[in-house]
Amino acid sequence: MKYINNIKSPADVKRLSVEEMTELASEMRTLLIEKLSVRGGHCGPNLGIVEATIALHYVFNSPEDKIVFDVSHQSYSHKMLTGRAEAFMSPAHYGDVSGYTEPSESVHDQFVVGHTSTSVSLACGLAKGRDLRGGRNNVIAVIGDGSLSGGEALEGLDWAAELGTNLIIIVNDNQMSIAEDHGGLYRNLAQLRESRGECPDNLFRAMGLDYMYVDKGNDIASLIAAFRKVKGTGHPVVVHINTLKGKGYKPAETDKEHWHWTMPFDIATGKPKTAPGEGYEELTATHLLRLMKADKAVCAITAGTPNIWAWTPERRKEAGSQFVDVGIAEEHAVALASGIAKAGGKPVFGVCSSFLQRTYDQLSQDLCINDSPATILVIKGSLSSMNDVTHLCHFDIPLLANIPNLVYLAPTNREEYLAMLDWSLGYREHPVAIRMPVGPLTPARRAVPADYSELNRYEVAASGKDVAILGLGNFFALGEAVCERLKGHGISATLVNPRYITGIDTALMERLKGSHRLVVTLEDGALDGGFGEKIARYFGPSDMKVLCYGARKAFADRYDVKAFLAENRLRDDLIAEDILATL
Repeated sequence: MKYINNIKSPADVKRLSVEEMTELASEMRTLLIEKLSVRGGHCGPNLGIVEATIALHYVFNSPEDKIVFDVSHQSYSHKMLTGRAEAFMSPAHYGDVSGYTEPSESVHDQFVVGHTSTSVSLACGLAKGRDLRGGRNNVIAVIGDGSLSGGEALEGLDWAAELGTNLIIIVNDNQMSIAEDHGGLYRNLAQLRESRGECPDNLFRAMGLDYMYVDKGNDIASLIAAFRKVKGTGHPVVVHINTLKGKGYKPAETDKEHWHWTMPFDIATGKPKTAPGEGYEELTATHLLRLMKADKAVCAITAGTPNIWAWTPERRKEAGSQFVDVGIAEEHAVALASGIAKAGGKPVFGVCSSFLQRTYDQLSQDLCINDSPATILVIKGSLSSMNDVTHLCHFDIPLLANIPNLVYLAPTNREEYLAMLDWSLGYREHPVAIRMPVGPLTPARRAVPADYSELNRYEVAASGKDVAILGLGNFFALGEAVCERLKGHGISATLVNPRYITGIDTALMERLKGSHRLVVTLEDGALDGGFGEKIARYFGPSDMKVLCYGARKAFADRYDVKAFLAENRLRDDLIAEDILATL
C-alpha cells in the first residue's frame, strides 16, 4: 500500500498528482473489498464513490468546508482519507469505526446519519447557519442510491434555491437505488445522462438550481475540474456525476442489487461465507405469491427495499403488477396502501421497523383516521436484529401501539404468523400491522386460530397461579424459559401469549386478580410507552404487582446483543431472580 499508508488527513491527498490519486483509489478499493469480505457491509455504494471522495478532499478543505453524506453508508472512503484508514487496513481494528458518519470519530463527520434523503436538508441548515454567522466556507451535500425519491430530499431541493448562497449538491447517479430505480424523476436522470446534461427537461433547473453534469464520474481529473468550478460559488448548484456502482469488483458491478449490502463473502468467488437458511422473510414472499395467484386484489408494496423481505428480482417478475416498488418513499407507500385498501384491494406494505419511523404522520392521518383495511408488515422489529444506532428496531411498539384504530399483532410462531397474515387480508374493519417474528422459523406446538376478529383476546398457553407471565411475540419463548426456571422453585406460573399489542384482554386481567400476585410482561423492544406499561397502568388501582421487561430508552450503538439483553435483565435467570425477590 504505497499511498494509503501516508494518508493521515485530507491535506495529504492534496500533495498527490492525478496519477497517484488513481493508484490511491485502487489501493482503497482493495482494502474495502478485503474488509467487507470479513465484516460485511455496504459494498456497491462505497466501491462506486471512491474517486469522487478523493476529488472532494483534493478540492475542498474539510473540516472547514462541510461535507454531508446522505444515508452515509457510502462514507467508508471518506473515513480512510480523514485519519481512520487503520480501521480498513488492520483486521484487529475493523470494528473501530461505524458504518456511517459519526462526529465522535472525527471532526470531518458532520452528523450521525443512517436514514435516507436527509443530506440536502441538513446541508441547507449548515449553509443557513453559516450565513447567519457571516461565514464563507463551502457546504457540500452528497446524495445518491435512490435517495432523491424520498420526500425530505425533494423538500430540501425545493427550498435550496431560496438559500441564494453557497450550497453544492453532488448527485451520485449510479443508475440504482438499493434495487432498480423507480419514479419519474429517475427517467429525467436517465435523459440527462443520455444527453450529457443537455436535455431541456431538467428536474434541478426546474427547481431553480444551477446544474453541471460530469459524464465520467469515476475519473478523478474530470471530477476535480468540476469541483473546482463550483468551489466558492455564491449560489446553490447541482453537480450530477455518472458513476458505476460496485466499481472495481466484478461481482458487485454485475449484480448491483445483491451487492448494495452484503454479508461476509469469499473474494475469489463472491459467494457468501455462510448460506442463510429460510426465515420469515422468505416464507412471507413465497406465501404472498401463492395468495396473489389466487386473488388478483392482493398486492405487495415496498419502499425501495424489496430484499428486506426476500422479494428477489425473480419473485418480483413473477408477481408482475401485483408487486409495487415506490422507491425510497415510505410515506407515499403508506398512503398508497390506504388508497388501494379503500378501493377494495388487499395491500401488504413490508417495511423495516427502523424505516417505519418516517411514516408516523401517514400512519395516523392517511391510514388510521380513515380506517383503511391495509396490512403493514413490520420487519426486523427486535432488540437483536440490527444494532447500529441509526438502524435500531426498538421503537415500533411504542410508535404503533398508541395510534387509534390500528390493530397491531405479535405472532409467536410460523403458523400463527401466516394465520394472522391471511386473516388481515380479509379483515375490513381496521388497518392491521403484524410484527414479523425474527430468527429461525418456529413451528406451532398448539392449535392456532384462523380468525382474530374478536380483538384483544389473549391466549393462555399454560395455567398456574401466583405469577402470570405475558410473553409478547418474539419474547414468548423467553416467557417459556422463565416458567421452567420457576418450576425449579416450586412455582407454577401462568403463561400468556397476548397476540394483540394494541389492546388489553380485560376479562383475563380481571381473572388473574383472583389467583395471582404478580404479572410480568416481556417485550422485545423499548419499554417506555410500550406494551408492558399498558398492563401496569391497568393494574395500577389494584393490589397486583407488575414487573415490565424491555429495553431502557436509549440510542444504543453497536452493542453486543447478549450483553445488551443482560444489562436490561432480559435473561430467563435474571427475570426469575427478580420474580422470586418480588414474591
